[in-house]
Amino acid sequence: MYEWYAAIQKMLDWIEQHLTENPSLLEMSKQIGYSPCYCSSRFHSVVGMTVKNYVSVRRLTRAALEIRDTKDRILDIAIRNGYSSQEALTRAFTEAYGCTPAAYRRNPVPIPLLRPKVVLLPEHFCELKGENTMNQVVDPDIRMEYIPEHKYIGIWDITTSNYGEFWNKHDCDTICGIIDSMSNVSHPIVTCHTAGWFYEDGKRGYFYGFGVPADYDGEVPEGFEIRTVPASYYQVFAHPRFDYLQDNGQVMDRVEKLAWNYDPTERGWEWNEELCQDYQRHYPEVIGYEILRPIKQVKS
Repeated sequence: MYEWYAAIQKMLDWIEQHLTENPSLLEMSKQIGYSPCYCSSRFHSVVGMTVKNYVSVRRLTRAALEIRDTKDRILDIAIRNGYSSQEALTRAFTEAYGCTPAAYRRNPVPIPLLRPKVVLLPEHFCELKGENTMNQVVDPDIRMEYIPEHKYIGIWDITTSNYGEFWNKHDCDTICGIIDSMSNVSHPIVTCHTAGWFYEDGKRGYFYGFGVPADYDGEVPEGFEIRTVPASYYQVFAHPRFDYLQDNGQVMDRVEKLAWNYDPTERGWEWNEELCQDYQRHYPEVIGYEILRPIKQVKS
């Protein structure tokens, strides 16, 4: 099983590196070392898309981000991303997103972009390596962080309590693609793809989305809602960056055990979760793994 997913991930990585060249299945198979038939069948079974469709949508996603974030001519963006002309990009863009590239540049509405796929996960690595090593797993640190008042655009689901349950009920590709398309308006601290936990009537649910500044008055994507989160100090439980495939399970277990069993009253604080939500930052190779729980000083 590990070899199977490793092969698909190798294909995905190669596609990403050669995306602007409009890579073909035959070219990829030659570079990867598998037959075109194997590449095609395995890729579709794991990724859920044909190689051709995946390449097409990823190229369009990259072009959309350049249209939104640069002032380059649309013709130059089209050619740079493998389209034969500006008209070819416009046709593909309009069919996928319902507006022209020029209209999107003037008003970058939420659209379902496609993030690069990752299929090689920690559980596949464990099948090959057996028990995880402890080389990069350390005891989490505890610090305090202040987050000012902000708004949060997301999906709150009281029937789920963790990441896995949430994505079993929601379309990950669509939700994450829409969030990516709004990264230009995200909050500098509560960034895109920040998730966490909230509480309703004593029950804990899970949410996913991104923060925006407190004065945000722009569009909220269909299926999302926007809530105001008051300013608060947060107790941060953090593990530094680590090897996702090798150590993810152990790192998350250590951080979460500390976060959910920590007693702030010994230092004159108490939880502030009736007003604010818990945040989860999971960027293994960048910052590591963090859980942020809101706190306030105990009234004397």
